[in-house]
Amino acid sequence: MPQADVAQIVQTIATETNTPEETVARIYADTFDSYREDARIQDYLPLFVARKVRATLREKQKSRH
Repeated sequence: MPQADVAQIVQTIATETNTPEETVARIYADTFDSYREDARIQDYLPLFVARKVRATLREKQKSRH
């Protein structure tokens, strides 16, 4: 996946969740690496990773309140 696409995904998630881009980028990279290890087909990885990152950040926000 092109780096520009990843940057756009990270920026969008950061804006949606009011989370620093650096934090989102780290979670995204860690999640992507984890998912890539087991994926036989990688076409939809960015979609699944973005979904997981959003869910992770929502859970963290819930636990703060």
